[in-house]
Amino acid sequence: MSANLTSHTDTELFGMMQRQADRAEQAFGVLYERHRQWVYAYILKVTGRADEAADVFQEVFLRLVRAAEQNRSEEVANLPGLLMRITRNLCLNHVRDRKEMVELEDLHLVTDQQSTYERDELLGLISMALDTLEVEYREAFVMRLYHDLSYDEIARVTGSTVPAAKNRVWRAKERIKQLLAPVLAEFERL
Repeated sequence: MSANLTSHTDTELFGMMQRQADRAEQAFGVLYERHRQWVYAYILKVTGRADEAADVFQEVFLRLVRAAEQNRSEEVANLPGLLMRITRNLCLNHVRDRKEMVELEDLHLVTDQQSTYERDELLGLISMALDTLEVEYREAFVMRLYHDLSYDEIARVTGSTVPAAKNRVWRAKERIKQLLAPVLAEFERL
């Protein structure tokens, strides 16, 4: 049992979770370490709140364990794709159930601090602007710009077409630019 499993592929590790009870926990640990950062980052960007992201994050990995337990004979060739589908669905459900809006008046910038502070503030404003987007645009934007997924991959994950994925990313970018135009104009005057 002391064998190191880090050299195994995701598919092999998931197979161990499915069929090798003595190695399932260790295999899960390796998969968790491999994928936890991008899963959490995606959830945080889509939900916009760290406290809520933690709850969704835990549920993602519980669902992964359940998927292994329930589908003991089904091989998973693309574990990151499975994780993305689980994560996306949980985020969509969470955001839909929350039904809370961010007030646009909250988008402001204090410009009398150092440039590092201004950059951090701008990143925070972009995050707030993301919160104002409809979920379909927000998730496409996050998948493309934060997780570097291709439009083909976005279309597969969201169950849409490549043109629809491109359109959603473009619309998200345009809306964020529109929301942040006054702030960016203030930066240019400094």
